[in-house]
Amino acid sequence: MSISGTMTGLSICVRFLLRRNWVRLLLWAAVLAVMIPVVYNSQQQIFPTQADRDAYAQVANNPAVAAMTGLPYAAGSLGGILVIKIWMTLAVALGFASIFLVTRNGRADEEEGRTELLRSSALGRHAYSVANYAVAGALSVVTGLLISLLCLEVDLPAAGSWAMGASIAGTGLAFVAVGALCGQLSSTSRGANSLGVVVLAVFYFIRAGADLQANGTEASPLSWFSPIGWAQTMRPFGQDTWWPLAPLVLLALVGCAVALRIETHRDLGMGLLPERRGPATATAFLVQPVGLVLRLQRGSLVGWLAGAAVVGLFFGGVGQAMSDAIDPSNPYAKAFVGDSATVLQGVMGLLVLFNGLLAGAFAVQCLAGARAEEASGRLESQLSGALSRSRWLFAQMLVAAAGSAAMLLLGGWLMGASSQGAATGGELAAASLAYWPAVLLMLGVLLFLHGFLPRLSVSLSWAVYGISVLVAMFGSLFSLSEAAIKATPFGAVPRMPVADFALMPLVVLLLIAVVLAALGVWRFRTRDIVTE
Repeated sequence: MSISGTMTGLSICVRFLLRRNWVRLLLWAAVLAVMIPVVYNSQQQIFPTQADRDAYAQVANNPAVAAMTGLPYAAGSLGGILVIKIWMTLAVALGFASIFLVTRNGRADEEEGRTELLRSSALGRHAYSVANYAVAGALSVVTGLLISLLCLEVDLPAAGSWAMGASIAGTGLAFVAVGALCGQLSSTSRGANSLGVVVLAVFYFIRAGADLQANGTEASPLSWFSPIGWAQTMRPFGQDTWWPLAPLVLLALVGCAVALRIETHRDLGMGLLPERRGPATATAFLVQPVGLVLRLQRGSLVGWLAGAAVVGLFFGGVGQAMSDAIDPSNPYAKAFVGDSATVLQGVMGLLVLFNGLLAGAFAVQCLAGARAEEASGRLESQLSGALSRSRWLFAQMLVAAAGSAAMLLLGGWLMGASSQGAATGGELAAASLAYWPAVLLMLGVLLFLHGFLPRLSVSLSWAVYGISVLVAMFGSLFSLSEAAIKATPFGAVPRMPVADFALMPLVVLLLIAVVLAALGVWRFRTRDIVTE
């Protein structure tokens, strides 16, 4: 078949995907872009004079900043401060959006049989995939353009403003390719999403390790093993270097081309990674609701647990080095590590928080499978027998809750065990488990939305999670009060071992989670099944 033949109906597919996803696209672009004026206005109040910015530049160059937000190369300017505060958050968030969007319109549709239905007409073999990649790429470009325009709106330098938007857009484009390749490797949307998240996390940690090894503000060569590191090298409001955008765009084009090549040679519905044929008859455990959910989530659960283990070992290994390099009198470092008795305690508390955030992401992604089962129509066949709605939903909830607890314990214990005497495995496992009520609250939010707003439940839950992460990690940098930070799920948890254990916040989080979950389950039992 000719190239033109494989692209037959491309424009129709683009219009279809835009119509189907316009709300998601609008929300992602608007939410990410609007962070520019919000953060910029807050930093104008904090650093009103050049003397304030120069003083900030003296304290911003430390490993805590490098590991979390990138190298502070222009911390003496308002543009450079904006990069420190928000660039990494926007770039990583757009990477997640690109992966999830490509998977939703690619592997998920193929898994549900919609792609086969579309191809049964005159639609070309690659038209739908190319349209998917184009729409996801357009999200990155439009988001980057909005970011640049809003930077110009607040009177930031034009060259830095355009480099800011382009660097973030380039990161999103690179992860369109990652999502495309993961969709070809895995035969399920869950597997593709999990694999994409793991790849993004690996690239983030490679970038963090490279910045920890930097010579001043000069990045380590290790950063070239991560597209996030490539995008950072553009240095908006600093050198404003444009050539790193070329490899990002090239990665997007080559990755999508390779994905299309794989699509040409594989069977529809199959992934490049082989799947073992299951037994002819189901075991007694598999016919139970929990057993079926575990079987469906097996690959995702194993991948997230492996990721938690890698993160725990990595953080435990770098915790001592980070604390040795941080000046305890540095006020900017204190924004990350808090007012702890020692810098080491503050660093370990920050890393434990990150472990809790990782478990929260797994929990949301895992329980989102319940909505996928309902949207696909498979839920109706499962409920056609003696299985009740409550029992089915409880099984979904149990796997997400238990899996997140296992991640917290595993990641915390390995972090302590590899911390070179900074803490014990038991101490950090307990500190990590303290975030479980916050994770359960995320599940409660998703269950509540699943009951009352099923079609928007997953998107809104990720939005709530993202805001919670942003406030818990960077709330102090945004000049938020301590009360505002503690009003969020992850910010409310005592950051041990920095802070003393407090039972009341955990009880409150747990009670709110139970109430939201109960309301969601009640509504789910009484409403109609809502498919796509």
